[in-house]
Amino acid sequence: MAMTDNTQHKTVSDTLDDDSRSFGPHGWLQTVRAKLGLVVPQNVRDALEGALKTGTSANFTDAERKMLERLLRFGSSRVASLMIPRADITALDEDEPISELLQTFNEAGVSRIPLFRETLDDPRGMIHIKDVLRWLMAEATGQPVKNAKTDPDAEKPAANLFDLRSVDLSRPITTVKIRRQILYVPPSMPAVDLLIRMQSTRIHMALVVDEYGGTDGLVTIEDLIEQVVGNIEDEHDDDEETNIVVDPKLGIVAVARTPIEELEKHLGVKLVPDDEETEVDTIGGLIFSMLGRVPARGELIRHPTGVEFEVLDADPRRVKKLKVHPPRAPVTNTKSLPETPKA
Repeated sequence: MAMTDNTQHKTVSDTLDDDSRSFGPHGWLQTVRAKLGLVVPQNVRDALEGALKTGTSANFTDAERKMLERLLRFGSSRVASLMIPRADITALDEDEPISELLQTFNEAGVSRIPLFRETLDDPRGMIHIKDVLRWLMAEATGQPVKNAKTDPDAEKPAANLFDLRSVDLSRPITTVKIRRQILYVPPSMPAVDLLIRMQSTRIHMALVVDEYGGTDGLVTIEDLIEQVVGNIEDEHDDDEETNIVVDPKLGIVAVARTPIEELEKHLGVKLVPDDEETEVDTIGGLIFSMLGRVPARGELIRHPTGVEFEVLDADPRRVKKLKVHPPRAPVTNTKSLPETPKA
């Protein structure tokens, strides 16, 4: 069922103004000040950023400090910098059959898929996997499926009435009433504003459209939340994958989340000197610290030790898998990592 937003929302600046009037002696700001040992600042954001950079934030745990840093970056981010680019969007034409929709859900491993007519520049909403399952249940039992959460009197259909063989999966998606609304936002929209809008409308997917109405990219609520809390992996994400494998054809292949120490032991090479202050723990983080950006698939990155990293798999937000080329000659010393380029 399509959802509309009839609520008048506060802007982010309005929210901040409200917060500034409510900074009482027991407010969250006082807690932050107490931890940092700060006097009343003229600008809370600048004071917090300064504390995180100068080490005044020693009372925060590493996890708290990293989350605060991400939160500050998120506060100044625009949708354009977080979106999945058009070329990487998984979407379907509304005239495709239900069977193709099910196959796409299975292959993409997502819960929502945008619909379009002929091209992505003519979007037609989105499909949620839960709505597909409810429709399948209704078709297989021959009766409407009620939501137990909203209808306490809803009864489960008899097991002997459930027959998926009776479901016509060749029907076009457009003939089935399972379509939902999708948000449309400009690339310049602050990421915080989009998060607030998604929360208030309960529409968790947005297409990023340019001034001419063309589709530039896609953003989900998970993309936004990950900017603050880090990567979110659910029960269907593969967490049993070995970090480092030696492929007969490719050689050494490592996932980006491999701890740096693990690769160092495997190669017998020190990638980060003991006296080098760095906040990265994984190979993916090391690559990002060297380049100051997420590398593209196929890109080759050379480490000062002579180790080379070839990107095998990556998306616009992170590296996923790399081929590791050991140094061609024994390494006698390790140079410091290059500084991260300034944005």
